[in-house]
Amino acid sequence: MSDTHADLIVIGAGPGGYAAAFRAADLGRKVVLADPRATLGGVCLNEGCIPSKALLHAAEVIREAGHMSDWGIALGKPRIDLDALRAKKNGIVEQLTGGLQGLAKRRKVTVVKGAATFTGENSLDIDGTGWTFDQAVIAVGSEPIRLPGWPEDDRIWDSTAALELREVPKRLAIVGGGIIGLEMATVYAALGSAVTVIELLDQIAAGADAEAAAILRTALEDQGVAIHTETKVAQIKATKAALSLTCEGDFTGEIKADAVIQAVGRRANGDRIGADKAGVEVTDRGIIPVDATCRTANPSVFAIGDVTGNPMLAHRATHQGHVAAEVASGHEAALDTDLIPSVAYTSPELAWVGLTPARAKEAGVSYKTASFPWAASGRNLSSGGGDGLTKLVYCPETHRVLGATIVGRNAGELLAECGLAIEMGATLEDIALTVHAHPTLSETIAFTAERALGTITDL
Repeated sequence: MSDTHADLIVIGAGPGGYAAAFRAADLGRKVVLADPRATLGGVCLNEGCIPSKALLHAAEVIREAGHMSDWGIALGKPRIDLDALRAKKNGIVEQLTGGLQGLAKRRKVTVVKGAATFTGENSLDIDGTGWTFDQAVIAVGSEPIRLPGWPEDDRIWDSTAALELREVPKRLAIVGGGIIGLEMATVYAALGSAVTVIELLDQIAAGADAEAAAILRTALEDQGVAIHTETKVAQIKATKAALSLTCEGDFTGEIKADAVIQAVGRRANGDRIGADKAGVEVTDRGIIPVDATCRTANPSVFAIGDVTGNPMLAHRATHQGHVAAEVASGHEAALDTDLIPSVAYTSPELAWVGLTPARAKEAGVSYKTASFPWAASGRNLSSGGGDGLTKLVYCPETHRVLGATIVGRNAGELLAECGLAIEMGATLEDIALTVHAHPTLSETIAFTAERALGTITDL
């Protein structure tokens, strides 16, 4: 490479971007990684996935401490040092971003700080410096959607602002009952806010199994979170005293809040980088279409992660990054996105992969379901767990597993077995006849398979 020519340049250093850069470097490529941030990791590591999980852990400890009074162990009301909690969260982020800088250095990946825009099919501008490249990977991610017509007010937050932990508002309204909104509800309710979630659709966690989403809703309401589905915010007014949200639908009335989080989704950033100048197609929603190998309309340019559309999840971006790096380096690789797991790290967690009953019905796939209630799980009850469910969707003829949903403690960890089972074409018999340790939460998956086969003895 010359000082301004890249063999392979990756634009964006989020989970997908640095994965692509590091994988390509491992395959012998000379790689440049460009990002406007001073640190690697993108939104996920700096202001998304990781900081939110740190705060969710704190929320879980607070909630568990409160539950222990039912066990004869009174721990008292927690004293929350917001500055210390914020510093701990930031310290975890700094530890991980520092680790990424070390990984880039050891792989001899050249990191360039700056915002990149295309100027031609094989050329870029990075903060005023012209660059050329043989191949490029676009990994510029997405940004929170801002609702139109809302006033400019420091008390109206997006997910990034919410994770800054500026304060714990007495009254918090969250517009959007998806994964991000529900996770923020979990954090702030534990920290002491009176939280109200307003969701336009008829269930929270859209896309998840309806029965499991209902269990999560009940659990959140038991934690003091008010939830209004099939409700829209028709108007918002900002006064010195409060923010007032006028709602219409299943709930009609006014909600007053000291802060509001907009959590209505994210928009791809494909139209922010002059991609059309490189012959790369971009939709009116900022999405860059790609094939299974992550190639764009320009065969020398790849795109990965949120900028390629839904599902906008870090683990999908990482796998796409590996695919793009391998294909760009002359290897055969592709990604089938049908089995991308989704997890809401709420309390309890809600996780799913593959087909839900609704998706199977919509696709015209023949299916049956079986489930196991966590009220019958010894491990769940002896660990202080509440209501939960493990559900499998399967083919009635072959018994192959087609989908799985789990709601309960550590559901995101448990889901991996189900994803592997679907990927490998496992049947109910394969799962039921695999000996699971007792007592564990993982055995609820085996119990579900046994229930479908009619061999269960634990119900």
